Amino acid sequence: MSSIDEIKARIDIVDLASEAGVKLRRSGRTQTGFCPFHSNTRTPAFVIWPETGTWKCFGECNDGGDIFKFVMKKDGIDFKEALQRLAERAGIQLEDLHSLKPEQKEENQRLRNLLEDAVTFYRHQLLNTPAGKIALNYLLEKRKLNMQTIENFGLGYAPHSWDAALNYFKGKNYSEQDILDVGLLAERDSGGHYDKFRHRIMIPIRDENSKMTGFGGRILDPNDIPKFMNSPQTVLFDKGRLLYGLDRARKPIRAADQAVIVEGYLDVIAVHQAGYENIVSPMGTALTEDQIRLLKKFTRKIVLALDPDAAGQKAVLRGLDAARASMDREEELRFDARGLLRHEARLQADLRVASMPDDLDPDEIVARDPQEWARLIENAKPIVAHVLDVLLAGQDINDPKVKSEAVSQVMPLIEDLPDPVERDSYRQMLARRLKVDERTLIGTRAPVSPVRRQRPKSLETSDQKSVPAPVVRYKIVEVSCLALLLRRPDLLPHLDRRLQESGLAALSALDFEYTDHQLILRLIQQSLEQDESEQAHFVEALLDDSLRETHTSLLSQRPPKGADDVLLDELTRQVLQVRQQSLNESVNQLRFMIEDAQQAGQVRVTNYQQLMLQYGRMLNRLDEARRKLIEYRRK
Repeated sequence: MSSIDEIKARIDIVDLASEAGVKLRRSGRTQTGFCPFHSNTRTPAFVIWPETGTWKCFGECNDGGDIFKFVMKKDGIDFKEALQRLAERAGIQLEDLHSLKPEQKEENQRLRNLLEDAVTFYRHQLLNTPAGKIALNYLLEKRKLNMQTIENFGLGYAPHSWDAALNYFKGKNYSEQDILDVGLLAERDSGGHYDKFRHRIMIPIRDENSKMTGFGGRILDPNDIPKFMNSPQTVLFDKGRLLYGLDRARKPIRAADQAVIVEGYLDVIAVHQAGYENIVSPMGTALTEDQIRLLKKFTRKIVLALDPDAAGQKAVLRGLDAARASMDREEELRFDARGLLRHEARLQADLRVASMPDDLDPDEIVARDPQEWARLIENAKPIVAHVLDVLLAGQDINDPKVKSEAVSQVMPLIEDLPDPVERDSYRQMLARRLKVDERTLIGTRAPVSPVRRQRPKSLETSDQKSVPAPVVRYKIVEVSCLALLLRRPDLLPHLDRRLQESGLAALSALDFEYTDHQLILRLIQQSLEQDESEQAHFVEALLDDSLRETHTSLLSQRPPKGADDVLLDELTRQVLQVRQQSLNESVNQLRFMIEDAQQAGQVRVTNYQQLMLQYGRMLNRLDEARRKLIEYRRK
C-alpha cells in the first residue's frame, strides 16, 4: 500500500468535513450537508461517499474529489502540503524518494538559522546606527514606505564595511565557511573573504513557505554597481526557482485568482503597501518556466507589469528570434515573448502584459493613484497583442516595409499558439491593424496523415489485483487507465478525438476521483503540448516528489499488449466505464436529493431535476459510445 492509499485508509472524509463545520446526516450510503465552500442555507448539496472517501457538491461549486482535494480547497494549499498535513494526522512517515540525508538536513537548517540571524543583524544596522539612518530615510522619504511595511518585509541595511558581517557572525560561532556558503561573503583574489553586501538596503528573500533563502541588496550610492545584487547560487538560493514576495502573496493570489509580476523588490513592497497583495517579482531575471509553474499552484492567470524602460520591451524590437546574448545582463528583466508563449501553452496558463504609462514604475503608479494600478492590471493585454502594440508604436502602418517587418515578427508568435481559435483570432487582429488581406497571412500547413485502423487482436490488460488497497471500483479503473496513458501518452489525442466524435467531452482531470491521479494526468497532457523532450522524460522531470510513489506504482502495473487500435479500444472502454460509474453514483444521489427537496417544498428541486436530465443525456451518449465500441470489436 502506498503512503497516499494508507492515508486515505486511515482518515475518514466524514471526520474532515465535520471538523470543517459541515453538519452531516446519513442518507443511504452517503452523508449530506451544506457545502462549506459557498454560501447556501436552503438546500444541502454537499454529498460524501464514505465508502470511496470522496465528496461532491451538486450546487454552486460543482466540484468534488477526495480527502486531499477537500483539504486543498478548504485551506488554499497545494497537493504536497495537503499530503504532509494529512500524513501527520494519520501518523504516517512519508518516504521522500529524493529526501536529503539527515546530516544534509541538519546542515541546511544551520544555514537557515544563520540567514535568520542575518535578518536581525541588518535590521539592527538600519534602525539603530547613524549610517543606517541614511538608508531608513531613503525608504521612508524617497520610496514612501511606512515603518509597518519596513517591519513586515524585514528590511535592513548592510554597513559600509569590508568585514562587519564577517566579524559579527564569527562572533556568533558561525564558521567562515558557513558564512560563505549562505552567500554573505565573497572571496578575495589574494585569499580570504570580505562582506559581499556593503552600504546597501538589505531585502530578505524567502521561499513560498517563508523559509529564508538569501538576500537582495539595493545600492544607496548611485555610483555603486550593480544597482541590485542578489545572493549567489547556494544550496538554499536558486533565483530561477524563487519568486520574491510569494510567501506573503500566496493567499492573496489564490483569493484574487490572479498573480501580478513586477520587476523589482521595492515595486513588490510598495504595491503591497498600497493594498494590492497578489504581487511577486522574479528578482531581475528572465521569467522561468519553474517560476510560472510555482505560481500555477495558486492561479493560472498571470499578469506581467513591466517597467516602461525594462530591457525586455526593447528586446521585442530587436528581433524575437534573436539569441539575445547581448542583452542577457544579470540585473535586467528580459521579456522573451516567444519563450513566454511556449510557457503559456505548455503550462496552460493565461499570461498577459500590462505596460506602465508616463514612464512611471509600479511604485510610482500606486503612489500617484492606487486605483490607476487596478485599472492597468484589469486592462492587461495578451502577449501577442502587446508585442504588436510595441512594434507599431510610432510607426507608419501605411509603409509596406513596416507592415512586412511587423508580419515577420508577429506571425511566428501566432503560429506557435496551440489553439487554432486563438491563431485565427490573432491573424484577424493583425490583418485589421495592418490593413491587409487576412489570406496573405495564412501559411501552408502540412497534411495530417489519416489514422489507419486494424482489426482488433488479443489484448492483455493490466492486472487489476495488483492495485493497492483500499481497492474500490473507481480506483481499479482509474489506475488501469492512467497506467496505460503513462506508457502510451500518444494515445491521448486519438482518445479525445474518438470521444468527441461520440458527442463526449475530451478526457479531463475531473474524470478522475483521486487528486494524485488528476495531477499526473495533467502532466501527461502537458507533455503532449511540448516538443523539447520525450513525453515520459517530461513527466518524470516535472513530477513533484509527493507524486513519485503513485507514479512508480502506476508504472509497476503489468503493461498491456496489443496493436495501437486495440490499446485505444481498451483505453476508450476504461474512460467510458469511469464516467458511467461516476454518473450513476450522481444520478442515484440526485434522486434522494429531489425527494428530500420535494418533501420540504424547496424551489431548488427544479435545478436538481434539470441536472438529472443532463446526467441522463450524458449516460445515453455513453451507452451509444459503448455500443459503437462493441460493434467495432466484433468486426
